[in-house]
Amino acid sequence: MTAESAGEPKPTEIRLKRAERILEVAFADGKRFRLPAELLRVESPSAEVQGHHGEGKQIVAGRRYIGILELEPVGRYAIRIVFDDTHDTGIFSWAYLHELGTNQDAIWNTYLAALKARGLSRDP
Repeated sequence: MTAESAGEPKPTEIRLKRAERILEVAFADGKRFRLPAELLRVESPSAEVQGHHGEGKQIVAGRRYIGILELEPVGRYAIRIVFDDTHDTGIFSWAYLHELGTNQDAIWNTYLAALKARGLSRDP
C-alpha cells in the first residue's frame, strides 16, 4: 500500500525560499502551504521539542530569524530540515507538514500564547 493509496498527503512540489525563510509545499490534494522556518523549528517533531520520555513539549524561544540550511530526503515519506542553529533531528513526514499547513494559524497562536505565558520572546 502506498502513501497515496492510504489517503496520506503526498507532496507534488517542495521549494525552499531561503531569503524569505519559507518552505513552500504543494500537495496532491491541491493544498499549498507557505511554512515559515520559525514555525517549523519551534514545532519540530524531534524529541528535543516534543519532549523526551513523556516530559512534555518544550517551548522553543528566540527563533524569529531562524533559517533553513538544507532539506534532506528521508525515504519517500519525509524530509529532515537542517536549521541554521544546527538543529537537524526532526523528521518532517508529509502528513506532519500537511497538518502544520492546515492548522498553521491555530498552532502559531498557541505558540505565541505559550511564549507570553512563560515571559519568553521570539527574539534571540
